[in-house]
Amino acid sequence: MHNYIVIEGNIGAGKTSLTEKFANEINARLVLEQFADNPFLPQFYTDRERFAFPLELFFVAERFQQLKDTLGKQDMFQQTTVADYIFIKSLLFARVNLSEEEYKLYQRLFHIIHSTLPEPDVLVYLHCEVDRLLHNISKRGRAYEQNISADYLISIQNTYFEYFKTVTAFPVLIIDVTKADFVSNENDYHKIKSLIQAAHTNGLHYYEV
Repeated sequence: MHNYIVIEGNIGAGKTSLTEKFANEINARLVLEQFADNPFLPQFYTDRERFAFPLELFFVAERFQQLKDTLGKQDMFQQTTVADYIFIKSLLFARVNLSEEEYKLYQRLFHIIHSTLPEPDVLVYLHCEVDRLLHNISKRGRAYEQNISADYLISIQNTYFEYFKTVTAFPVLIIDVTKADFVSNENDYHKIKSLIQAAHTNGLHYYEV
């Protein structure tokens, strides 16, 4: 059984919904990104150039503190932790959002603190085609997200995929959920759950639901 499971995905892929459902079912500690606490997020979507750097600094500090506090404590009743983000997400989004000079500075800070956190036992990435992502983003109705473009989502997706090619320390499961409904369809959910709980070799694995 995995002790530390991360469920990732692009904006609108449903990672938080799946993380909550899965963690509750297996009685795991739940770690959810507190993105709504970032005061720079609404401004970022209207002026990326101006607000990208403070946005990413706030995110990396909050994510680090949350993971350090949670993963550093033992819980005899909940030995498994399920999170809806991996810490390196900070670096991946920074690569897309920051200028070259800002990214170099950010990268130095990131690598200093990244080494103090454990890697997950398995990383699950919910892949979803961009049209479906845009539909999901529109449906959930967060005002500041409504101007997210297909090009931006593709940039984020490509950055994740480039990172996955470099991972050798743990399994990465790319699960295509474009046609799945794991919130309402128990069949789809149990297929994904079985994949998460199965044993996998380190490196990249691709599945479709």
